[in-house]
Amino acid sequence: MSMRAAITLNGRPAQIDASGAERLSGVLRNQLGLTGTKTGCDAGDCGACTVLIDGEIACSCLVAAGQLDGCDVTTVEGLKANGSLSALQDSFLRHGAAQCGICTPGMLVSARALLDRNAKPSREEVEDALGGVLCRCTGYAKIIDAVMDAAAGPAAMNLPGRVGDRIRHVDGTPKVTGETMFGADRLPENAFLVRVIRSPHHHAGFTIGDKQAFLDNNPDLVAILDASDVTGQNLHGVIPPFADQPVFAEDRVLFKGEAIAAVVGEPEAVRAFDPDDFPVEWTLIDHQLLPSDAVGNGLPPVHETRDGNVLVRGLVKRGDAASALDQSEIRVSGQFSTPFIEHAYIEPEAGYAERVGDRIELHGCTQTAFMNRDEIALVLGIDAGSVRIVPSACGGGFGSKLDLSWQPYAALAAWKLKRPAAIAYSRSESMRSTTKRHPSEIEAEIGCDSSGRITGMRFDGTFNTGAYASWGPTVANRVPVHASGPYHVENYRADTTAVHTNCVPSGAFRGFGVPQSAIAQECLFDDLAEQTGIDPLDFRLINALDNGKPTVTGQVFETGVGIKPCLEALRERWIEACKETASFNREAENSGSSKRRGVGLGTCWYGCGNTSLPNPSTIRIGVKPDGSLILHQGAIDIGQGSNTVVAQIAADALGTDVSAFELVGADSDLTPDGGKTSASRQTFVSGKGAMLSAQSLRAQILRHANVSGDAKLAFGDGRVRISDKITTSQIELSELPVNDRGYVFMSEETYDPPTKPLDENGQGEPYALYGYGAQLVELTVDIGLGTVKLDRITAAHDVGKAVNPMLVEGQIEGGIAQGIGLALMEEFIPGRTENLHDYLIPTIGDVPPIESIIVEVPDAEGPFGAKGLGEHVLIPTAPAILNAIRRATGARVRHLPATPDKVLAAIREVRNND
Repeated sequence: MSMRAAITLNGRPAQIDASGAERLSGVLRNQLGLTGTKTGCDAGDCGACTVLIDGEIACSCLVAAGQLDGCDVTTVEGLKANGSLSALQDSFLRHGAAQCGICTPGMLVSARALLDRNAKPSREEVEDALGGVLCRCTGYAKIIDAVMDAAAGPAAMNLPGRVGDRIRHVDGTPKVTGETMFGADRLPENAFLVRVIRSPHHHAGFTIGDKQAFLDNNPDLVAILDASDVTGQNLHGVIPPFADQPVFAEDRVLFKGEAIAAVVGEPEAVRAFDPDDFPVEWTLIDHQLLPSDAVGNGLPPVHETRDGNVLVRGLVKRGDAASALDQSEIRVSGQFSTPFIEHAYIEPEAGYAERVGDRIELHGCTQTAFMNRDEIALVLGIDAGSVRIVPSACGGGFGSKLDLSWQPYAALAAWKLKRPAAIAYSRSESMRSTTKRHPSEIEAEIGCDSSGRITGMRFDGTFNTGAYASWGPTVANRVPVHASGPYHVENYRADTTAVHTNCVPSGAFRGFGVPQSAIAQECLFDDLAEQTGIDPLDFRLINALDNGKPTVTGQVFETGVGIKPCLEALRERWIEACKETASFNREAENSGSSKRRGVGLGTCWYGCGNTSLPNPSTIRIGVKPDGSLILHQGAIDIGQGSNTVVAQIAADALGTDVSAFELVGADSDLTPDGGKTSASRQTFVSGKGAMLSAQSLRAQILRHANVSGDAKLAFGDGRVRISDKITTSQIELSELPVNDRGYVFMSEETYDPPTKPLDENGQGEPYALYGYGAQLVELTVDIGLGTVKLDRITAAHDVGKAVNPMLVEGQIEGGIAQGIGLALMEEFIPGRTENLHDYLIPTIGDVPPIESIIVEVPDAEGPFGAKGLGEHVLIPTAPAILNAIRRATGARVRHLPATPDKVLAAIREVRNND
């Protein structure tokens, strides 16, 4: 029943006309157009929709419109002060506290309520006030700093924005005002809504009933789409030779959450539609959820064409690992496992499609515009040039938004019905149907001599790739390259197998399987250090890779190997922490306290870009007749800061300030292909493309002006001004011809990292460069309860050259937070943890103080020496935590997550063995 409420909204009178039970979040977004209030869960779990009601914070998704008459409501759009950014909003920009930006409105509104009561809060007070808002990107540290520093007031950051400058995100201001448009925020007024019908069963046959009769009984629904409506191929996949996932299952579903159909209609009708009313009959089939169930069980295979349910195998072999292990003076081995991990980005998948003549345009969240374009063209049966992908802001991705999700359903509806079609996943739909981190089952053995030098290593990993391929081949082939860690291992064998099951597909997730393998390698390194009596830090330094030493694939880098400097950067804190821990534990034991402290190490290396495959990125820069400087870059920014970093690299190479650029972000019609945002490739690959393009443009301008190579350039007012130490000159652009893109000067350059294929033994040059890192975790374990409290983390990461140190710190802090989740709490269980209440990710109170140490060991291949970072940071955290638990208690936890019950069981096992 509709009702009217009079409220004060952001300081002005407003009217609400809605049913009394409608959520305030929906009223704000759909009726009043205030999309700064985000909806990440509709259950009060994520806090993205936080608003102030009469000065108190509230999750607007839990507030009914009927409760609001006479209330004063403030949203993020109302936080500006006299039309300008408030001190709080400015502080968020100054500290880099808004990365992807999807949680930023909720954080800002919650912080505003705190600061209205207490202008100078403590860290603990900030954590308490913001504890109801989840962030998956930042690791919370910069958010806390921004709130605590807000009282300092706005401060200018007038740096030129060259490489090395700590400038604000170039796209940051709209994120703190609520103006940034995410996938669900900008929809055509006449758009239909699409809702996908999904399987409630792991494995089943099905038959759809009378569709026309169903539509006749539901007149506000205009269409049912199923496999028969796919105009091209009913198949997609991120790796074309392995593409195997149907848009709609045809008669059999292979996992719980698989799509069988979609209903399309007017928004209110689709929102009110109950999927249980859809006419479908199911026939259950035996399912296989674990690799051990799926291999050699006698059941029909998940895919007829893949023997034994094996998708792919990976191998790297160097020397004779078996013989070396047999001859090793000391050998250690272990079995390890990790579960499904949910990406848990705060923005569920969303977007819309619109048919424009014989073309289709898709607007929404993605990590890869051009891969989406090519896949949608195949699904619709049209050429790729007839598809335009316009990425919205992306509220976190971490790998899962590389795969198609919402896109084919919106595209098919818009293409068939010739009217815009929108879709927005619910939180449960997102968690049921989209890709996860691969569960792993790992056996590993490592040997060394009495001096601590590694003599041999064997690694065997099985990865649950789920019902469809997704990035399974990439994981199976990347892991063997990396499973040695950043160490010199002459005798090595690593085998991996990706196995199909009736689970949700496993895909890319920050590290592509390397975080799982690092747990085994780093924990066994600590075992070896203990048995040899060598300090764990020194043990790692004895074996660390260095310039001139071959990797396990036989690749030799003459420069840029940065693992030793990372480890050395931790030495001072390591020595102090070991002393403090020993002292604490002696006192605790003497006093009968149940608390024990531990300190642990973990390391990483990570190849930036695709494994032994082409990996190009193209950047275009042009100067218009009016003097404006346009940077076309298709490297999609999902919060990691590629918009800012690529602009800084281009500015430095061109010899101008970053503020001179107008950015044209990823758009398959307007920007060249910047490649996918994954594998820590954008700073390296797109950054190198930007450097080359800027250098080419600079050379054109200097040649035209006939001036020296060290001149500085300035653009605007129809001119290019050129100044060096002696003279100043200018080019009048209006007097020069323009090209077919409207530019007077233009450069477009492509960079593709040099790699070489791996042979049958995995020998070759899979990556042009690696990034390196080491982390030190200090924690406290309650040996009576099994609980773990993180006290401090120190992280040293080699980035070659920190293009923007503030953004580097943000990536370190955010990656560590996700590593904490992997280690201590996260486990996706199909059918049970399909929301952010039952599936736990780290909150602001779970992440301890983090000290970031930026190490710069330049690599000649990277732009200005820079390397990638995003994936690397998550890798060392979990093993460092496990090693710290062991040093605190003696307990070896090898099956994650290390929840209190598992920690307590491991402690009891140690006691029983003693």
